[in-house]
Amino acid sequence: MELSRNTYLEVKSKVIKENIEKIINKNPKYKYYFGVVKANCYGIEDEEFNVTKNIIKAGCNYLAVATLEEGIEIRRKIKEIPILVLGHIPEKYVKEAIKNNITLTVHSLEYLKEILKESDIKNIRIHLKVDTGMNRLGIKDKEELEKTYNLCKEKGLNVEGIFTHIYNASSKKDYEKQIEKFKEITSKIPLNEIPIVHIPASEALINYPKLEFVNGARLGIIMYGLTDKKELDLKSPIKLISEVVQIHNLEKGETVGYNAKFVADKKTRIAVVPIGYADGIIRKNSGRSVYINDKKYKIVGNICMDMLFLEVDENVKEYDKVEIIKDNNHIEQIANYLDTIPYEVLTNIGNRVIRKVI
Repeated sequence: MELSRNTYLEVKSKVIKENIEKIINKNPKYKYYFGVVKANCYGIEDEEFNVTKNIIKAGCNYLAVATLEEGIEIRRKIKEIPILVLGHIPEKYVKEAIKNNITLTVHSLEYLKEILKESDIKNIRIHLKVDTGMNRLGIKDKEELEKTYNLCKEKGLNVEGIFTHIYNASSKKDYEKQIEKFKEITSKIPLNEIPIVHIPASEALINYPKLEFVNGARLGIIMYGLTDKKELDLKSPIKLISEVVQIHNLEKGETVGYNAKFVADKKTRIAVVPIGYADGIIRKNSGRSVYINDKKYKIVGNICMDMLFLEVDENVKEYDKVEIIKDNNHIEQIANYLDTIPYEVLTNIGNRVIRKVI
C-alpha cells in the first residue's frame, strides 16, 4: 500500500555520494565536513535516514541540523557521528541534548547563563555562533564573545567549535566584509585553541579559497547538485514522479477543476494526475510544465488538494509516468516560475509523498 497512488520522490543515493566526493576532492584541505541535513535533508530523506547515511559514507564527518528534534531522530538511527544543532535549544531541553550526545550552539551570553542553570552540563559540547551581518542568531560584540568564552571555560564546558554564516556568498565584497568582521569579533579570544572553526557553507565553499584559520565547511544543498557552478559537473539525484490515472476528451467550452479556471477553446485532451497542493505542488504551479516521455506538458486549471490536470496530446496514455520534477534544471525553472528558490521547492514536498532512496 505504500505506493498505492504510485506517487513518490526518487532519490539516487549513489549520485549524492558522488557529488559529495567531487566537492571534497576539489576542497581537500578542510578537516571537518559538516553534512547539513536539516529539514529531512532539504525534504528528500526517507524514514530510515538512508540519505544521511550515504552523506556520511561520502566523507562528511559531522552532521548539522536546525532543531533538537531533528538531531534526536537521526541519533536513533545513527549512533556515532557528532551532530550540531544550529538553532536555539530552550534551556529546559539541554539535558535531552546531553542525553543524546548532541552539540549545542551558544548564540549569546544571556543564553549561556540560562543553560548554566541546568546541572550536570560540564561534558556538553558547544559551538559559539558569531553574527557577522546576517542578524539572525549570534554574538556580534567582541566583549560579549570574550565574556561568553571565558564563562564557558570557567564552568568546564567543552568549547569545541566556533562559526558564522555567510549571508551573501555571491558577493566577494560582502564575503570579505564578513570575514573581517569575524576576525574583529574573535580578536579577544584564543581562536587557535578552539578545535573547529567553520565558516563556509555551500556557496562560499566553492566560490572562495580556504582561509588559513578555518578547518570546517558546511555542505548543504550543493550535495544534491544544485549550484550555479556547472563546471563542478554535479549530477541531479532527485525526481518527483506520479502517473496519469484518467484522461478526459473535452469539447470546446468545457471546463476543468475548481472555479472553471481552465476553459477549453477547442477539443482538448486532459490528463488527471494524483498529486496536489497537499503534496507541496501549490496552486501557483498551474501553468508550468511537467514531463511525460521526455515531452513537456502544461499544468492547467486550479490544482486540487490531491490531484492536478495536464493538457496533453494523443501520445499520452493512462498510467504513463509523469515527472513533476525531472532534474535540477527543472527545479531551477520551477523556482523561477514560482518566484522562489530551489530550497523551497524541495522542502515543500509533502510528507505523504513516499521517499524512495535507491
